[in-house]
Amino acid sequence: MKKKKKTNAARILDNLGISYHIKEYQVDLDDLSATHVAQEAGMPIEMVFKTLVARGDKNGVLMAVIPGAMELDLKALAAASGNKRVEMVHLKEVQSLTGYVRGGCSPLGAKKDYPVYLDAHANAQETIAISAGVRGEQLLLAPVDLVRAANAKIAEIAR
Repeated sequence: MKKKKKTNAARILDNLGISYHIKEYQVDLDDLSATHVAQEAGMPIEMVFKTLVARGDKNGVLMAVIPGAMELDLKALAAASGNKRVEMVHLKEVQSLTGYVRGGCSPLGAKKDYPVYLDAHANAQETIAISAGVRGEQLLLAPVDLVRAANAKIAEIAR
């Protein structure tokens, strides 16, 4: 069996000495939702966090990491990030900005070091799952470790 290549996100965690586990799951290109990922990976949805890419009117591109079953509160993200207004980046732009495809967007290892905002709901979880940077792989780690690795700010940005 061929050994899988480590993703940039996993290498960043390795370099920082941060403990994590990789959880693989079956990808369904017709359903890339966090709910589907949770079901396929056998994890509670509260544990699975999705990474969304947005753009602020003052500070540019940023990443929001929120619980999979929740929605991003754009006004709250704008306030947390020092912007007046924040809007989602168009799906066509995500790969050129981050290097990641939909369903495989990680807050770690993007093309540029974008600011990362982690929703405060993460504090209620001992372990959260984020994309490893490819479809079909989740990284399981402690929220504090994601904050350290991504230099993330915690804010109430999901509803």
